[in-house]
Amino acid sequence: MSEFKALPLLESIIDRVSQKGYKKLTPVQKECIPAIIDGKDLLGIAQTGTGKTAAFSLPIINKFGRNTLEGKAKSTRSLILTPTRELASQIMQNIDDYSTGLGLKTKVVYGGVGRQGQVDAIALGLDILVATPGRLLDLIETGDIDFKALEVFVLDEADTMLDMGFFKDVQNIISKLPKSRQTLLFSATMPTEIERLADAILNEPTKIQISPETVTIDLINQSVYHLEKSNKVPLLFHILENPDFKKVIIFCKTKFGADIIVKELESQSITASSLHSGKTQAVREEALQNFKDSNLRVLVATDVAARGIDVDNISLIVNYNLPEDPRNYIHRIGRTARAGKTGMAISFAVENDIRQLRIIENNIGQAIPVVTEQPFHKEFSPPKPVKKKVKKPTKSNKPKKSKKRR
Repeated sequence: MSEFKALPLLESIIDRVSQKGYKKLTPVQKECIPAIIDGKDLLGIAQTGTGKTAAFSLPIINKFGRNTLEGKAKSTRSLILTPTRELASQIMQNIDDYSTGLGLKTKVVYGGVGRQGQVDAIALGLDILVATPGRLLDLIETGDIDFKALEVFVLDEADTMLDMGFFKDVQNIISKLPKSRQTLLFSATMPTEIERLADAILNEPTKIQISPETVTIDLINQSVYHLEKSNKVPLLFHILENPDFKKVIIFCKTKFGADIIVKELESQSITASSLHSGKTQAVREEALQNFKDSNLRVLVATDVAARGIDVDNISLIVNYNLPEDPRNYIHRIGRTARAGKTGMAISFAVENDIRQLRIIENNIGQAIPVVTEQPFHKEFSPPKPVKKKVKKPTKSNKPKKSKKRR
């Protein structure tokens, strides 16, 4: 079974998937969809860009499309909990697209926007609710939602929840859910806290692990450019002279840095916008939509805001700054190899970055080729090994002289 049409999904769902140009199942979809349809709990270790959203949303849509129920006031039949507003919006857009014509009641809720429209939608009863932790807890505390009718709970990007400090909120939300439910937990990595949570909330789960290296090595042409920091902007202009790079995401470290890069690009008549937590939700959504519609050539993003970028046909990823967390390298470059397509990723590295670059290479299990045929190439000495500090003896840790027996 390698194609969507072989799955026991409603014909309308197969048609919508086909219209989006998807025919073959990704590995995570091939493993997850049958297990979820069978009603099993699931633990999925899979990064963004592997087709994970369709893997859990299609079986849920199929379940409720085959078994329609009158929505109970202030309730939802399923809850999908995700860390960022952008990711929540992207998931909701995909669900609404896949479920066209089935009459399902869906809603996405997150902070930064008015809550009354969200309250009104939940009051009528929902089939699918996509939410971020903060706004959902707010709705729980004000009594605007209950989970008595909940059948399916999805915790997406669990490790990101942990990294962003939402873990206690997530545990609080889970404590409000009925014990009898189907639970699906997805995470790109499995730190100890996530393992414990999985053990606590999953009942004899099907375990599926999709290796991130499969995506990075097989589908993405990676390279690194060594240069002086002062040459980053000129090198960026040089790279963007290539007309084949029609849709580009540039990752940088800070919000301020993202805005500076946008100004530099605009000074050269390159259409660009930044995406970070310092922008209002409306501005962020407008930028993302303009990028999707090809009204913008370049999107400059920070790691947290970029978790929700699900855009087809991205031709290039540029790591203007290397990620501080090596795991984010996988998340970043995976934006250009979605649904089995190939892509390209370029990383800038100044001399102080070389040690971090080696950590990233160890994390993905391969050396990233250095491009020397570029106008700003700089030769660097290999990083010096870290010297272990030897503690000098102090009064507290000096070895005590043994006393002679008298």
